[in-house]
Amino acid sequence: MGFEFFSPAFILLIAAVLICLVKGHARTTIILIAPMITLLAIWQIPDGVQSTVNFLSYNIEPVEGSPLRRLFATIFTIMVFVGGLFSFRIARWYELAAAFTYAAGAIGVCFAGDLITMFVYWELMAIFSTIVVWCGGTPGSRAAGMRYAIMHFLGGVILKVGIVGVVLGTGSIQIQPMLATDFSTWMILIGILINAAAPPVSAWLADAYPEATPTGSVFLSAFTTKTAVLALILLFPGESVLIGIGLFMVMYGIIFALLENDVRRILSYSVVNQVGFMVVAVGIGTEMALNGAAAHAFAHIIYKALLFMSAGVVIYRTGKNKCIELGGLFRTMPLTCVCGIIGALAISSFPLTSGFTTKSMISQAAVDGNLVWVYMALTAASAGVFLHAGIKFPWFVFFQKDSGLRPKDAPWNMGLAMIIFASMCILLGVFPEILYALLPYPVDYQPYSIGKVLFYLQLLLFSGLAFFVLLPLMKRTMTISLDTDWLWRRAGFSLVKLIEQALSSLGEVISQQRNSLQKLLQRMTVRYLGQPHTADSQERSVFARSWRVGTTVLWIAGLLSAYVLLYYF
Repeated sequence: MGFEFFSPAFILLIAAVLICLVKGHARTTIILIAPMITLLAIWQIPDGVQSTVNFLSYNIEPVEGSPLRRLFATIFTIMVFVGGLFSFRIARWYELAAAFTYAAGAIGVCFAGDLITMFVYWELMAIFSTIVVWCGGTPGSRAAGMRYAIMHFLGGVILKVGIVGVVLGTGSIQIQPMLATDFSTWMILIGILINAAAPPVSAWLADAYPEATPTGSVFLSAFTTKTAVLALILLFPGESVLIGIGLFMVMYGIIFALLENDVRRILSYSVVNQVGFMVVAVGIGTEMALNGAAAHAFAHIIYKALLFMSAGVVIYRTGKNKCIELGGLFRTMPLTCVCGIIGALAISSFPLTSGFTTKSMISQAAVDGNLVWVYMALTAASAGVFLHAGIKFPWFVFFQKDSGLRPKDAPWNMGLAMIIFASMCILLGVFPEILYALLPYPVDYQPYSIGKVLFYLQLLLFSGLAFFVLLPLMKRTMTISLDTDWLWRRAGFSLVKLIEQALSSLGEVISQQRNSLQKLLQRMTVRYLGQPHTADSQERSVFARSWRVGTTVLWIAGLLSAYVLLYYF
C-alpha cells in the first residue's frame, strides 16, 4: 500500500512523537529528515479522492489530491524543514514537537476531502499552535496563549455550527464551492475568517505571535492564516464580500504596523495586511485571481518566515524587541541584515523578488475584471507595505542610530535557514515560471514588462522618499497601540465589573425591601392572628381573641346574607 492512501500529516505526527522520545543527534536527524519524507509523500498523491472511510453513514475522505492542495502542502513542508533547521539548536523539545504537530494539522487540512476531516485537523492546529505560544514561557505568553485559544476555539465552534447546518441542509460533507447565502454558509465563512485574522477579530495574531519564542514565531507565521486562505479558495471562490473584507485587512494591517514599536508586532500586522491581498483575490474568483492567491500564499510563507527569522535572531542575540532599543546592528550582524532586507524587498513587491511575481498577479486579476477601484486600492496598499515592512523594519532594526549594541551574527544553522529562504525569494522572482508551473490553473501571465517594472519602481521610490521625509513622525515611543481586542480585554472587563456592581447594588435594595416586607408581615400577623404561646384570656389580636356568642352569631348571619345576595343577584 503506497503513500497515497495515508495523509502525509501522519509522518509529521510520528516525527513529533519521536522528538519527544529521543535526544541529541537522533532528534536533529528526525527534525530534518521527517519533512523530506513528508514532501516525498505529498508528491506521491495523485489527483482525486484516494481513500474513503465510512463513519456514521458518511463517507470520510481523509486524502484527496489536487494541484492546489499539493502546492500548499509543499510550502508547508518546506517551512517545517527550514523552520526546524532554524530552531533545532535553541528550541526546547516540546516546542518542536508542538510545532511539528501544528504543521501536521495544516498538511492534514490540505488533503482533507470532506468537511469533517477538515474540522478535525483544523482543531488540531488550534490546540498545538496554542502550545507553541505558551512555550514562550513568560506570563505574557501564557495570557496571550489563553486569549489565542479562546478565540480559535470560538472560531472552531462557529465553523462546526456551519458545517452541521450544511450537512443537515444538503446531506453532503464534501468540500465544494459555495456562497454565503444562508446562516450555515455564513457560519463557515466567519469561522474561516477568524483563522485568516480578518478584523475585527484579528487582534489575536498581533497579541500572540510576539509572545512566542523567536523560533516559535517563525512557525506561527506560516500555517494558520494560510490554511484559512486555502479553505477560502476551496469553499468560497468568487464570494464578492471577500473583496471588501480583504481590502479592509490590507489597510488595517498597514496602519497598525506603522504605529507599532515592537519588531514582531510590526511583522504580525504585516501578516494581516498580506493575507488581505489573498482574500481579495479569492473574492475576485477568476482563474488568474485564484492563481494569484495561491502563488502569493506560497511566496508569503517564505518571505514572512525570513523576516521573522531575521527579527528572531536579533531578539535572540540582544534580548530586545523594541524599535527604539535597536539600531546600528548591520555592523556586527551583516548576514542577518542582508537576509532581512531581502525579505523586506520581497514583501514590498520589489522587481526580481518573489513578492513582485505573485502579488502583481492579483492586481492583474483586478484589471482583467474591470475592478478599477480594487486595483487602485491594492496599488496604494503596495506603497504602504513598503513603508512599514520594506523600510521601517530594516531601518529601525539595523540602521537609524547606533544603539551601542554589538551582538554576534546568527548561529550557523539560523544563518543557513535564512540563506535558503532569501535565495528562494530571489529565485522565484527571477524565474517565476518555477512556481507558475505548480499553480492550479494554466498561467498566461508575464510579470515583467517595461511599463510594469517602471511603475513599481516609481511607486516604491516615492514611498521611500515619503518615509524619510516623514521620519520624525515615524519614530516610535514606549506607547501601546490599542486594537480591537481592547473591547474585550479592557472595555469588556470594565463592563462586567460595572454589571457586577449594579447587580450588587440591586441585590442590596432587594434585600432591604425584603426585610421591610418581612417586618410588615410580622406586625400584621401579630395584629390579626396573634402571637404563639399566648393564653386565650390574654390574647388581644383580632382573629385570635375570644368573642362573645352573640357577636359571633351576628357575624355568621351577616356573612350568610351577603352570600345569598351575591348568589341570586
